[in-house]
Amino acid sequence: MANDVMNRNFDLFDPMNFFNEVGNLGHDMFSGDSSMKTDVVEHDKDYVVTAELPGFKKDDIHVDYRDDTLRISGKTEVNQSAKDDDGRVLRQERSSQNVARSFYLPDIDLKNVQAKYDAGILTLTLPKQTKVDDNHEISID
Repeated sequence: MANDVMNRNFDLFDPMNFFNEVGNLGHDMFSGDSSMKTDVVEHDKDYVVTAELPGFKKDDIHVDYRDDTLRISGKTEVNQSAKDDDGRVLRQERSSQNVARSFYLPDIDLKNVQAKYDAGILTLTLPKQTKVDDNHEISID
């Protein structure tokens, strides 16, 4: 019984969590769920970043890398109309969407980065640069 109480998640009662949730409430209510679900996995020789971008066209996605930071952004627009061919639109849940995420991933070999977009999933493989020996010690003869 004591273990049951100890293992429960009390985030609901955490004051800091409460303010985080309330702060995001207005944003989520008016903009919809505009988050980009993303996984970042580090291997010995590379990083693999997988981002969900359903409904985006490949041309709507922008990826760049500068200052040791990977940036992924996307913008999609749905033309909204008050009527369709058969009558009035009573409810439309698709709308324009802008998403952006940034990840600090240092020492990327930019010449060998691979990017693939298939079925709403963007997969980036970012090889790490091989470390160059920074030891600049000069031996004296």
